[in-house]
Amino acid sequence: MRELTFKKMWNHLRTVQTHRKWVRFYCKIAGIPWRGLKHDLSKYSPTEFLESARYWTGTHSPIEEAKKQQGYSLAWLHHRGRNPHHWAYWADNFSEGLTVPCMPRDDFVEMICDFLAAGRAYCGKNFTFKGENEWWQKEREKGCKAMNEKNKIMCDIIFSDLANAEALAYTPSPHRLIKTGYLQEVWRANA
Repeated sequence: MRELTFKKMWNHLRTVQTHRKWVRFYCKIAGIPWRGLKHDLSKYSPTEFLESARYWTGTHSPIEEAKKQQGYSLAWLHHRGRNPHHWAYWADNFSEGLTVPCMPRDDFVEMICDFLAAGRAYCGKNFTFKGENEWWQKEREKGCKAMNEKNKIMCDIIFSDLANAEALAYTPSPHRLIKTGYLQEVWRANA
């Protein structure tokens, strides 16, 4: 187990604050501002905060680092069980092989905002929508392997469209795409 230091706790707190700032930004332009305000408050609980601070690197999720080191993460089990914007929150029926329904619209939209905000928090000035799309293509088959197929298809469409809007550098910009209710439209068309 890694050592917990004040410096790691401080750095983790700053990362969480940066992440939440970006979630508020994206949730506001996506039309779900209340979701952005209450997003990830469970990260301040001792169960999540202390383990995450212990495994903080600043380059990727401490939850992933804890899983690498320990084989599991108590912070993740606590977090996903309290935050319906994670697709894994909806996973059930483990004894029968696993059922993961399509997420409700606002939870799905918040998940997209969460993904984008995590990219902003970990990549900083190097963040691009192209990079986020590349991350999604890898994550789709790794960390999100069991995600509902409809939700995966919606993520494919959204991340591809955001990367294309950025590459073409014309209106609508990626942020304007999100502002037009685009995320909700993709959900309605594919749910």
